[in-house]
Amino acid sequence: MATLSQWVAGSRPRTLPTSLVPVVVGTGVAAGAGGAVWWRAALAAFVALILQIGVNYSNDYSDGVRGTDEDRVGPLRLVGSGVARPRQVLAAALACFLLAAVAGLVLAAVTTWWLLLVGAFAILAAWFYTGGKNPYGYRAFGEISVFVFFGLVAVVGTVYVQLEALPAEAWAAAIPIGLLACALLVANNLRDIPTDRVSGKRTLAVVLGDRNTRILYTICTAMPFLFVLALAAAHPWALLALLAAPLSVPPTQKILGGADGPALIPVLGETGRLQIAYGTLLAIGLAL
Repeated sequence: MATLSQWVAGSRPRTLPTSLVPVVVGTGVAAGAGGAVWWRAALAAFVALILQIGVNYSNDYSDGVRGTDEDRVGPLRLVGSGVARPRQVLAAALACFLLAAVAGLVLAAVTTWWLLLVGAFAILAAWFYTGGKNPYGYRAFGEISVFVFFGLVAVVGTVYVQLEALPAEAWAAAIPIGLLACALLVANNLRDIPTDRVSGKRTLAVVLGDRNTRILYTICTAMPFLFVLALAAAHPWALLALLAAPLSVPPTQKILGGADGPALIPVLGETGRLQIAYGTLLAIGLAL
């Protein structure tokens, strides 16, 4: 039986900002439009966070039973390391999905029932990332899914449940947030290229190769700052997000400097901090 600290480690806490930052940015957009509804924002944050934890447990279970986590470099994997039984991790993932569905049901009840369809797609995408017979995460589609659900859907959805409208700023802010979420996955998959190749897991990093994956990471961390300039045309305070630019330097230096294996683990934390700083500053700028 895994300990509490092992369950926490298995939830991959360094990835959790990916779920909360879009909600913060979406709430910033809503506040700027004068329509922030804080209890709805809090509920959206809960849905995003618990769904992300469910995704991580689901991936742990699916990769573990396939044996692709046996020689993995990086944070603890509950099933792959043998500290938890597969059925326990599966139960934890399903429990998270159920909690997210219940909270999402409340948001749908006070806005539009179409949100149930969005939520259903999000849960299906979470499961089939590494679950099922043909997981799309093994077919180089992981980054697309992350961009859509942790960028477009998360930011735009958060705006909608508060404003019940979709201003252009919601879409413009969602793109850079999706790119930073992709940067986390790109860094993770870059680290795992050797083991993923052996196990037959064809992530986008495996398909692109080491050099092109490093270029892709750099694009994902640089492009968001160009979007700030575009947003500043209508919202000058959005330029506050440029203050996060220095945080992109250390991880990018490691990536372009050829760091690999365990040396890439700090990049995840640094990318997460970049995402938090960028998202928080952008949200403040859009709210002002």
